[in-house]
Formats: sequence, structure tokens, C-alpha cells
Amino acid sequence: MDRIGSSNALSFDVLGPVRVRRGRSEIEPGTRQQRLILALLLVRAGDAVSVAELVDLLWESDAPPSAVNVVHRHVGLLRRRFEPGLPTRAAGSVLVRDGAEYRLRIDGESLDLLRFRRLVAEAAKSSGEPAVARYRDALALWRDRCASGLRTGDRVHPDFVAVDRERFAAVRAATDAALRAGCVHLVLPAIRLAAEYEPLDEALQAGLLQALAADGRRVEALAAYADIEHRLAAELGIRPGLDLRTARDRLLGHDGPTAGSSPGSVGPALVRPGAPPGGAEAGAERPAFVRPGAPPGGTTPGSWTSAGPEPSRPVRAEPPAQLPADHPYLTGRRAAVAAAEELLAADPPATALVVDGMPGVGKTTFAVHLAHRLAARYPDGQLHADLRGFDVGGSVMTPAEALRGFLWSLGVPPAAIPAEPPAQASLYRSILAERRMLILLDNCRDWSQIRDLLPGPGGSLVIATSRRRIAGGGGPAGAHPIHLDLLTEAESRELLVRRLGEAATADRAAVDEIISRCGRLPLALALVATRSVGRAALSLPAVAAELAEADGRLTGFGEAHADLEAVFSWSYQALTPAAARLFRLLPLHPTGELSTEAAAALGGFSLRAARDLLAELGALLLVRPGDGRWRMHDLVRAYAVELGEEHDGTAERDAAVERVHDHDEPRAYVTDSPPARRSHDRPHRYR
Repeated sequence: MDRIGSSNALSFDVLGPVRVRRGRSEIEPGTRQQRLILALLLVRAGDAVSVAELVDLLWESDAPPSAVNVVHRHVGLLRRRFEPGLPTRAAGSVLVRDGAEYRLRIDGESLDLLRFRRLVAEAAKSSGEPAVARYRDALALWRDRCASGLRTGDRVHPDFVAVDRERFAAVRAATDAALRAGCVHLVLPAIRLAAEYEPLDEALQAGLLQALAADGRRVEALAAYADIEHRLAAELGIRPGLDLRTARDRLLGHDGPTAGSSPGSVGPALVRPGAPPGGAEAGAERPAFVRPGAPPGGTTPGSWTSAGPEPSRPVRAEPPAQLPADHPYLTGRRAAVAAAEELLAADPPATALVVDGMPGVGKTTFAVHLAHRLAARYPDGQLHADLRGFDVGGSVMTPAEALRGFLWSLGVPPAAIPAEPPAQASLYRSILAERRMLILLDNCRDWSQIRDLLPGPGGSLVIATSRRRIAGGGGPAGAHPIHLDLLTEAESRELLVRRLGEAATADRAAVDEIISRCGRLPLALALVATRSVGRAALSLPAVAAELAEADGRLTGFGEAHADLEAVFSWSYQALTPAAARLFRLLPLHPTGELSTEAAAALGGFSLRAARDLLAELGALLLVRPGDGRWRMHDLVRAYAVELGEEHDGTAERDAAVERVHDHDEPRAYVTDSPPARRSHDRPHRYR
């Protein structure tokens, strides 16, 4: 493994969404199953994880016969992400195998969990403000729940839950230490966040009440107690316990922990008669809570300290400039840019442009480029948020999270941001009514996610992206779709030439083969180009030959296979179970297109059900309608083949093939098409 401190050092994060970095560059961890495997290896922090445990982790019910092979394959793909250029069956030095177990070789500085544990241990051995500062630094490492985004309903691996409990134990210890030392402001943001995550944890909530009181926020503490009391009654049917009632009694008795007192002591009233609410002296200086470009989601532990109430009026600062960098290799899309310009020049002009297209077609790249092209027309700045609309496991950004981040970036102090989303949206629109701003909303799920993020009248523009067609009759007035299709052959060639230079002009036949095998999909072309640049010994004819030898499988893309899988998986994970099953069965049809009736036969559905499921697949742009038939892009089809072999048994796939044969639809077949093969006639992907 690369040594910590070197420019190529690997580092891992599991205190929130799973992340991997090499130096300052982030590495995509892969599909959901690969991220789950990595997450469990990370929470074990170098200890072993058995293959049997990984099988149980990936499958809620009965695992398929190929489960062990699937685990080994995912581990192999992770290894090659950590160590590029590693041969397919090489052991590697980062993710190592020991018999029927795997482990990660990591040290104390390469994993956020180990850094958190070290800081907590140091804090426990210290006292006073230095101890509280270490607790603050430890809790600042947390970005969400452990391995967030990988949880399905109530099913959470016990190791992830145990790590979450370490956090809450540290919060309770930090609260006690801060109350004794009289520096609650250092950890109050972390206490708030923990209390939000565990609203029924009475010890955490009692600590929050004491911390708020010690910070001069007794009115807020009383409101928090009323909310906790209501939650306990509504959800558990119980009254607050002793700790909560004691904290409340101190508040009502106008006594609370003073700065420097112990958590259990009783001090003088925190709010003197006639003082402004919150305990601040009139005219006292307050810190500036303005940080343009701050991440969405509100405050971050350690990012601000309180000094009494903040003004509700936004503070004007430098205009936020949050756009991601423009892509240097954007190719084509002239028609889409012209369509956007025409919509903006119309009377009335468009107020929202919603870019949609199939996975990998380049929606984000185009939207960022368009935003940079238009930015000068919006002098009051640009806002940006990745709404994670198709992430699984509950990590989708809520409108309230995005609004808090935007309001903070617009100069509204955290304490002045309203608690209720409708009030947040009203304040957001009121601020934008006086400004001309460009708002880029990436990866939107539907209108309900972005409706409150749309500005009212005032001249601002929203550019949104979605892998689902959401613009249309259900959207607000002034919103218009911009659909991105596949590149033309000329644009595909231009993309390769811009990335590869003379190498792409020297062998036209190889370039044509690559374009054909990539199906003119920008992501696939970019991955091939990146792979060719990174391996000087790999010529374009060799790349073309590898793609051809893979016979339509994604494995022809080498280590980039996982990147394609990951992008396609975000749309697949958004499907209902029935639509996901149909998606996996569609490649069993013997031709590249089929009718609604043939799809019904393939899945054993009624005609009405098949029509609804195909519409769902079409809305997520996984299939395309045309002339009464449905088509899949070749690479999406290859992904569906892999999913079918991984999740569906041989008997189910054979039955689907038999239903297709029994279906009387002569037009669904062409005379030179081979008959649909039974699933066991296909080469097994793990052999």
C-alpha cells in the first residue's frame, strides 16, 4: 500500500458515505455491492471478514448459487481500483485474502474511523478545553451515519450500528466535558446533529438541553423539550425519563449549568431580566456567519461558534461561485446549446432548463458547460447542489437540506434559517427576487425534490439534470426539457481525437470499431480514451480487439467495467422490483427490439402490467420507444445480462425463454436471428 504522506497515498472514509481517495483525487468505489463489501472491511479496520459474512451482507434472503463467485469478482474489481494495472488474478497488497477471509491493510491515518477513535481516546485522557477540542475534532470527522447510502429499510449491518453508537457515546462524553470546562460552543453543533439523528435517545436529548442552556439559549431549549416530549408520547407512548425531566426543571426554575460548572450543578439564571433573547448583550459584536460556497446541509461541527442571536437579514458577501469546473473535452452538443439559447430568448424566457438523457450520455458535463457559458448573464453568482436523487439507502438530499445550504451561501446566518421547509423556501425566494442568479441542480429525482428550489420572479435561472424525464405537464410554468441523445459518429470521432490526438487519426478502422462497440455513448468513449492514455503499450487496435472479444460484455472495458456498472446501477436501483425483473429479462429476447406484447410474454405479465413497466423503464431512459417497439442501448443491454445472471435463477430464465417461444409474434423475429438461448447455454461470466 502507498505510504501515508506520499502523493499517491490511499485514504478511506466510512463515517458517512463510503469514500476512497488517492492523494487528493477521489476514486469511485464502484457499484452498491462493491461499496457494501468495502464498508464492512473498513469498519473492521484491518480485521478479517469472511466470504460467508460478505454473502450474507449482499443478499437479504437466499443467495444465488453463484454468490461466492460474485463476491470474489467484486473483490477483484475493488483491488484493481486501489491498485491500477494489477493483473486480473493477482493478490494485491491493499485488499488481501487469507483463506476464506479478506482484510484491508490500513494504518491509523488512512481511515477516518481510526482517526476518530484515536482522538476520542486522547480526549478521554485529557481535561478542560483541550479535551473538548479533541472531542470536537473527532466528531467533525462524521459526515452522516456510518456507511450512509448503503442501508435498505430497517436492515442495517450490526457493525455499522456499533460504529454509530461509538459516535453517540463520544457526543455524550463531549457534552459532559464541555459543560465542566465552560466551552459548550465548541461542540454544540455536533450535539445538535447527534440529537437530530437519535430523536428518541433521552440521554442525548438531555445533553442537548443542558448545552443549549449553558450557551444562553434557554428559550430554544424549552422548545426542544416540548418537541422531545411530543415525540416520546406519539412514537413510544411514554413520558420523558428522569434525565430529561431534571433538565427541564432546571430550565423552568431559571437555573442551569453555568460556564465552568459540572453537568449536575445548579447555577444562576442564564438570562438576566431585560436582556435580548438568547442571552446576548445589545450591540454586542457577533461573528459573521457567511461562507459563500459552503456545502449544502447547514452547519458543520466546528465551522462556527455562537455568540447570541444572529440577524435574520442576509448579509451581503461576495457572490457565491459554486459551479464545478468546466470539462475541457466537451464535444458536440451544439444543437442542445442552441435550443437552450432559443428558450432563454423567448418571451417569456425559460426560468428552468431540465437536461435529461440515458445513463452515461453526459448530462452533468453538458449542464456544467452550459452554466459556465451563461454565468456572466447572472451577476449575483451561482449556486450548485448535487441532490443525489438516485442514490440508494436514504442518502438522497432533501429540499430542506439543499435550502439550508443555499441560504447559508446567500448570507443567512445558521440560527436565522427557519426550521420549517415552507418558511425556508419562502425566505429563499424572497432573497432571489432581488437578484439574478444561476442555480445548478444536479441529479434530480423528480419535481417534488426541486420545486422548493425554484426561484420566483426576478430573473434567476435553474439548470437541472435528471436521468428521468421530469419536465413536461407536471412541472411549473417556464420549465422546459432539453433531451440529450447519443453522439453522432462524427461527434464520437471528434471526442476521441480531442482526447487522444494523432493516435485517433492514425487508425480509422480501430476508431470506427471502438465507436461501434461503445454505442456512441460519451461515458464509454471517455473511459476507453482514458484507459488508452493510461497504458501506453495498449494501442487503439488492441483496445478495439478487447472490446470485440468481449462479445458485447462490459468486461471488454477492463477496469472501467465497474465505472459503467456504477452509472447504470443508479437508474436500476430506482426501479420497482417488477420493473427491475423485467429489465433483467429483456436481453433474453432474441432481437434488439420487442413489442409490448412480447415483453408481457417474456415476464409473464398481463399486457397492461407490461405497458406500465415498460413506461417506467422508459421514464428512466433505460429503454427507448419507437414505432411501437422498445429498444435498449447495447451497453445497457450488457449490464442487464450481467444482472440477470447474478440475480435470477436458471429455471426462471429458461421459463422466460419458453414463454417467448410460445408467444405468437412473427414480426418480433427476423429470419436470420438466432433463437433465444436458454440461460444455461450462455457462457457463464464467472468461469
